[in-house]
Amino acid sequence: MVTAKELRVLTGPNVILALKIAVVAVTVILLASLVCLVLKCYRWHGRLNTVFVVLTLIAVLGLEAIIRFVDPHLFDYFDPDMRFNMAVHLGFSIPSALLLPAMFLSGWRHYRVHYYWLGPLFLLCWTGTFVTGVFFLPNG
Repeated sequence: MVTAKELRVLTGPNVILALKIAVVAVTVILLASLVCLVLKCYRWHGRLNTVFVVLTLIAVLGLEAIIRFVDPHLFDYFDPDMRFNMAVHLGFSIPSALLLPAMFLSGWRHYRVHYYWLGPLFLLCWTGTFVTGVFFLPNG
């Protein structure tokens, strides 16, 4: 007989796995956007960036809703090493989340000067988010 606890889908490892999949998926979209930029397909670059921003914000806000309102103790199972890895990951992902709207709006409004210095800074933070999120957080 299967118990209710065994049926629970919203567990820490499952949430981490879903977020890893989301990070990889939006990174593919970001890379496609950068290819469009190199090929001077600016309209597609903007469209892909819009999809990237929307999906990333859905993931970030969804995670915040889960850990704030649904289950604040979702990641209590982390040991001290994993808490350190999470802190390093947050050191990249929080600046990425703060830079994302600023970069998106500067590109949308054609503020090229802002966009040119925000872009590389965002890519640096996103690279750290990707590497620490995919390779340093637990696999479930």
